[in-house]
Amino acid sequence: MKRFLIALQFLTVLPVKIKSEIAEEDFGKSLLYFPVVGMLIGFVPAGMVLLLGFLPIAVVGVLILIISIVMTGGIHLDGFADTCDGFYGQCPKEKILEIMRDSRVGVMGAVGMFCLLALKLTLIISLPPDVLWKLLIMMTVFARWSQVFACCTSGYAREEGKAGYFVKYADKTELLVGSVFTVISFLLLMRFKGIVLLVLSFAVVLLFISYAKKKIGGMTGDTIGATSEIAEIAVLLFGLIYSEVQAAWF
Repeated sequence: MKRFLIALQFLTVLPVKIKSEIAEEDFGKSLLYFPVVGMLIGFVPAGMVLLLGFLPIAVVGVLILIISIVMTGGIHLDGFADTCDGFYGQCPKEKILEIMRDSRVGVMGAVGMFCLLALKLTLIISLPPDVLWKLLIMMTVFARWSQVFACCTSGYAREEGKAGYFVKYADKTELLVGSVFTVISFLLLMRFKGIVLLVLSFAVVLLFISYAKKKIGGMTGDTIGATSEIAEIAVLLFGLIYSEVQAAWF
């Protein structure tokens, strides 16, 4: 229960209180519950699609973006912005890490955030509601699983940092259980189509993680957050492409 609460505390702004003492390894072991918390997060925007269907889809889309940012405290969006700032250009690893640690958002971070939110909103309002609510759950599950994958398959690029505990103490158990949960979720929501979306989205995430390793030799809290944002976009994008192709062919 303690490790589930750690995951809930880390991934949301809910006022979670953990009374027992937290060991460093508990952070890594809490990854087991990341996809579960992702599903709980996804239920909120999915419910908004079903309950607010009488409103214009553009309004619903903006509300979904707002509530998603509020629920997570924008932590992953912040990581994406810092990653854009750090990865822009051809700086050495030490300089990249220094830029990413700066609390100020640079030009590329601001541009990156704008493009990300604009693309996410456009994808949301372009999807039919009967598909959208499913994809909103799938993307939040997959995005948190992507964080698990990043932690379990990468080293920590910094010498110290709280996110390092997630990377250091992650192991195959968290990845295996999270993978099973994610695959089942995609199957239940979209059957075989869900597996196709999962594979395509995973390819995008894998490419980004490989790129991050090339740039800084591993992952940081910022690149883990960026992985989550990229994973969400991938699910929505491939979901839209599939919907458009299906509508055109059938």
